[in-house]
Amino acid sequence: MATKQVSVQDLVEQALAVATLPTTVIVRETTEANLRWAANELTTNGQMASRSLTVVSIAEVKGGTAVGTLSREVSEAAAVPGLVAAAEQLARSGGPAEDAMPLIEDYPHGDPWQDPPATTDITVFADLAPALGAAFQSAAELGNLLFGFAEHIVTTVYLGNSNGLRRRAVEPTGRFELNAKSPDFADSAWVGASTRDFSDVDVTALHRTVTTRLGWSANRIDLPAGRYEALLPPSAVADLMIYAYWTANARDAEEGRNVFAGPEGTSRIGDQLAALPITLSSDPMRPGLECVPFVVAESSDGSTTSAFDNGMPLAATDWIVEGKLVQLRRNRAWATKTNAPVAAPVDNLIMAADGNRSLQEMIGSTTRGLLLTCLWYIREVDPERLLLTGLTRDGVYLVENGEVTGAVNNFRFNESPVELLQRITEVGVAEQTLPREWSDFFTRTAMPPVRVPDFNMSTVSQAS
Repeated sequence: MATKQVSVQDLVEQALAVATLPTTVIVRETTEANLRWAANELTTNGQMASRSLTVVSIAEVKGGTAVGTLSREVSEAAAVPGLVAAAEQLARSGGPAEDAMPLIEDYPHGDPWQDPPATTDITVFADLAPALGAAFQSAAELGNLLFGFAEHIVTTVYLGNSNGLRRRAVEPTGRFELNAKSPDFADSAWVGASTRDFSDVDVTALHRTVTTRLGWSANRIDLPAGRYEALLPPSAVADLMIYAYWTANARDAEEGRNVFAGPEGTSRIGDQLAALPITLSSDPMRPGLECVPFVVAESSDGSTTSAFDNGMPLAATDWIVEGKLVQLRRNRAWATKTNAPVAAPVDNLIMAADGNRSLQEMIGSTTRGLLLTCLWYIREVDPERLLLTGLTRDGVYLVENGEVTGAVNNFRFNESPVELLQRITEVGVAEQTLPREWSDFFTRTAMPPVRVPDFNMSTVSQAS
């Protein structure tokens, strides 16, 4: 006879009941559905489910407070006491933690703690699949090949601690990627979309976009390395700004270790980073980009994310306002040490300015420049400048007198997103977008297209 799976809430309560130390318990219940296709045919589909339990134990040790964390896939209550005991042993044998703080107290929030986990299954693609079929047929008639995937992950987080705090949140994450190629694979174009439930993914429109871009490749143009006026679509802007956001660490800045460092142990908060009135912000309640509205941390990174902050509410936070840096990321411990406000990371990012033009309208007013559709293999070269290097991919196009005139060879670029902020001359209207490079880790972004007059294409790349 199959063992009945214990409820998520019971797992949390049982772990807290057997704990002998101050404890936080996190359970992530996840279901996933996916479709994959290649050469104009569906290839695989599937559904998965998982449940993980994390125990964060806090112990007083010689010299301060230590933390021990342990995570495991758990479905039965019998596994809970051993996991708690192991986490407590890690805490008691550990050294003092730099980010030690008291557990978060309970606070009014109105979350439906007793609700069951939200789920997804293959039916989330009920409208998507027929639209894909039509796109496959259209692509075949044009002599093109379509590749890609659709993925929907729904994670419900339950978090409880020894102070009586109980929090629950549902975080749906959906992404759609469509790649069109010529039969000889010489030409390629990509589009992607992020979504919460796939009701807003217009497969027909996305297919039309990649088909148009693939058509531009009929005329091939070789260009040398150099600095070019460049139009970056929202996806490429997201890939650059996400890296800047991940680097916006207050402690590293104040200790002189990143691009946001100021003189003599200060940061650049208050500096004008952008010439245009650009705003960069995060908001866990942003419509379409909603994310878990409290801290969930299985481990600490020392200064921005802390296991001691689990359950702390997250608020809408401005990082850059009217082009001026106003905030950097910091956990409670570093905020207390430096007498600064707490600014914990939020799992979305929004960039906007006063622009109201679409990417197509920006193309129409370009005398000569490059349209970059994708950036990939982005790596940091110089942390002091946040200089990044990477490659273009799946379509670089030459724009002349307001029209795309052909496809250009790929390049390696070298640029700092922070320095780019100062050089951007036009910002279009922001839209929800899927980053290409970081979509495995960060999908909730709203970004505008931007114009940069001198984007640095450092070398020609043979990448395709």
